[in-house]
Amino acid sequence: MIRRFGVLAGVLALGACATSDTGAPLVDDNEIVVTSAVETEPMVCEVDELVAADELDIGSRDVWFRVRDGFGLPVVDNDRVNAQLRWYASHQSYLDRVATRATPYFHLIVEAVEERGMPMEIALLPIVESAFDPFAYSHGRAAGLWQFIPGTGKRFGLKQNWWYDGRRDVVEATRAALDYLEYLHGEFDDWLLALAAYNSGEGNVARAVRYNRSRGLPTDFWHLRLPAETSAYVPKLLALQRLVAEPERHGVALRPIPDEPYLATVDVGRQIDLALAAELAGLDVEQVYMLNPAFNRWATDPDGPHRLLLPIENIPQFRQALADLGPQDTVRWARHKISSGESLLTIARKYDTTVELLREVNGIRNNLIRAGDTLTVPVAMKSLQGYALAAANRLEAKQNVPRSGVRVDHRVAAGESFWSISRRYGVNLRELAAWNGMAPTDPLRVGQTLVVWTKDAAVTASLGPANRLRTVTYTVRRGDSLARIAGRFGVKVGDIVRWNNISAEDYLRPGQKLTLRVDVTKQST
Repeated sequence: MIRRFGVLAGVLALGACATSDTGAPLVDDNEIVVTSAVETEPMVCEVDELVAADELDIGSRDVWFRVRDGFGLPVVDNDRVNAQLRWYASHQSYLDRVATRATPYFHLIVEAVEERGMPMEIALLPIVESAFDPFAYSHGRAAGLWQFIPGTGKRFGLKQNWWYDGRRDVVEATRAALDYLEYLHGEFDDWLLALAAYNSGEGNVARAVRYNRSRGLPTDFWHLRLPAETSAYVPKLLALQRLVAEPERHGVALRPIPDEPYLATVDVGRQIDLALAAELAGLDVEQVYMLNPAFNRWATDPDGPHRLLLPIENIPQFRQALADLGPQDTVRWARHKISSGESLLTIARKYDTTVELLREVNGIRNNLIRAGDTLTVPVAMKSLQGYALAAANRLEAKQNVPRSGVRVDHRVAAGESFWSISRRYGVNLRELAAWNGMAPTDPLRVGQTLVVWTKDAAVTASLGPANRLRTVTYTVRRGDSLARIAGRFGVKVGDIVRWNNISAEDYLRPGQKLTLRVDVTKQST
């Protein structure tokens, strides 16, 4: 395997993000801040390792030359742009990390922008939107590299369901983003207004234009009364334009990205287990998820799409291995004998599938099933914990991040909302949502468990013994040891060994899952 795979390993190390508790920019050797226009608080991502620039197989030219050649927006030198430019220019480590994340996807996006004859600055927009984090999710319910909210995503043809979220599909979301920007340019006949409308909606920009026009004021972007977020959004992109055009002048270096295709699409034609897809392609399952972040579960959506984005060099192997399988072998099947008291819903939850799929596969028209009958059920080829970047596991990892305060696992009751729960525990509403991988406007389900980190002394004092102990699944990080983990959570090494049936001498692997029994009243990291 050629050294370019080091890039994907670096991207994997940037995968799990959490919102900064303080909201302050945190940038050092171990952290990265995403200053997305859709985030009012930075997003902090732990970094295990990054591939060195001299390890990349660049060839005679990298893609930044091509990006510069395609710039088409005006070069603006004003206070608003200069403020953003100073921030980028003073954070070389941030630029390195973003370039590492972008490496697998960037050539694909550059080609799509160039094919439409759009200003090449648009290829830099995912830096502003998501810092090229394919799993980015904002407090405004925007998801993916291009940060589509649900409604706009559906408007531009991005399918969203339990299995699949097209807002995170690199190819489809890029197509939809460029469609949307072309539409907005047609509406405003001005790229800066189109970009502003992409951030805040065409209605907001149109109203601001009408307001100025009715008062005889200029109607260009710089004179409009727009939300603060949008007023900073366009200057961020224009600052990136100037920095990419002349990095040396601004004292930074752009990590090289090869100007050659790295990924291509393969249509499997049917549902496929993502662990099996990884095995057939000679990849880790985490790499498959990073390239195909739209898939929420252990397999592709039964109803499609069944397209996979894979490294070009791995596709011949994948195609050959896929051809050697039978048409029913891309997903494993089990026979489930229905027990008394079971329903389609409980069975679907047990196998991490949907009631609709169980009905379809078994020819069931309603929800009636009988004890003693059997169902054919699609099942994952690995333990569900083995799909680390599936939606449920990403959520679990986020909820288990130690934070400041005492952890409480709150079970949502009928009539509760993020607002009422935040008031009960004395916590910030937006932080409460972020701790649980959600946006404040996301709906809550009765029975859903939310993690709350509270510093309210009255709440802490009211916790009985049963509420103080929580089972936590901890993902081992590079450099961890049993002693370090035990110290972090206030438990004994011997207990960790006993809980996980391991030896104290065992080597801990990054990504390994450990079960811990934690007294939440002692957690104040």
